[in-house]
Amino acid sequence: MKVDPLGIEGAWEFVPRQHGDARGLFLEWYKAEALTEAVGHPLDLRQANMSVSAAGVVRGVHFADVPPSQAKYVTCVRGAVLDVIVDVRVGSPTFGRWEGVRLDDKERRAVYLSEGLGHGFCALTDDATVMYLCSEGYAPQREHGVHPLDPEIGVVWPAGSSPELSAKDAEAPTLAEARAAGILPVYEECRAFRASLARGEG
Repeated sequence: MKVDPLGIEGAWEFVPRQHGDARGLFLEWYKAEALTEAVGHPLDLRQANMSVSAAGVVRGVHFADVPPSQAKYVTCVRGAVLDVIVDVRVGSPTFGRWEGVRLDDKERRAVYLSEGLGHGFCALTDDATVMYLCSEGYAPQREHGVHPLDPEIGVVWPAGSSPELSAKDAEAPTLAEARAAGILPVYEECRAFRASLARGEG
């Protein structure tokens, strides 16, 4: 498995080796050892999610309070999505920056995003099926979002300027509004929490 850090600190891309023959193929889409070596601590798996989306649907951008937030290991097992990581951590050198990775059922890449980062994706195909491994269970009182079409962030969604959004995502605040409301994670607090996980204190 090939592992590369992305341009936003706390996010990595994982590319599995695929072994195929006339019968089909086999791959290891998640390896605890590879993730632990890259991230500095193991993923304490608490919940596994799956979503199925029609082409043009955008989900996110979502994040959660730190601590404990919700780290995610994400892959697309059917179809294709543009997976997007947004740095919503106040004080981060890359605050407000986004990075996209195509996840699909050909190369079968995965991305890992640490606690405090924002996450979203756009379905590029019908029935795009995304699987998430999560470090924490869903807790509505700790969950937040920023508007996926916020021009300050400037995500270039493949669906254009009018993607299909949930009512919740369509009503999410801009990055500036979320910052003013005090709901964004703080970069140094996120780093301190990750360091505690590396020490086995999480």
